[in-house]
Amino acid sequence: MKIILKEDIVGLGYKNDVVDVKPGYGRNYLIPTGKGVIASSSALKQLAENMKQQAHKIEAQKAAAQKRANQLEGVVVEVAARVSATGMLYGSVNTAIVAQELAKKGIEVDRKIITMRDIKTVGDYEALIHFFKDVEVRVPVKVVAEGVKEEAPAAEDAEETAPVVEAETADFDEEEEIPAAE
Repeated sequence: MKIILKEDIVGLGYKNDVVDVKPGYGRNYLIPTGKGVIASSSALKQLAENMKQQAHKIEAQKAAAQKRANQLEGVVVEVAARVSATGMLYGSVNTAIVAQELAKKGIEVDRKIITMRDIKTVGDYEALIHFFKDVEVRVPVKVVAEGVKEEAPAAEDAEETAPVVEAETADFDEEEEIPAAE
């Protein structure tokens, strides 16, 4: 079934695209919600006429999207998150968090145009931001453990106390014998 999209739908197409979908998806979801219309011959002629009239407007939108994409050149999103001892995050880093971090840098991006998987471990990742039909930007996302910089001096103190702890542990092992399980 051929459908003319009335708005951008992630994974399917952009506004005014003619896409081929399964009949149930078109009849039961796209058409009733107003996200698409059946691509009849008269609807296709009307679409072609509208596209001619809107060509200038579309070029302006594309230029604005390209300008916004250029703002993100060289931007690295760094997210500090709470981490367990195994390196797994408590929760996850998702598109909403990436959008908030970009807003802190002065770049407003809607979370709905960001594509990435939920991040559950510390490391370097990549988010894809779709501004317009052919305007996409890949932004590096670096997930770090929360408070890593603060733990560096504490690690030096731990080294000084470590031999004392080992000595106490050695005494403990000598005093009490643990029977082997059979």
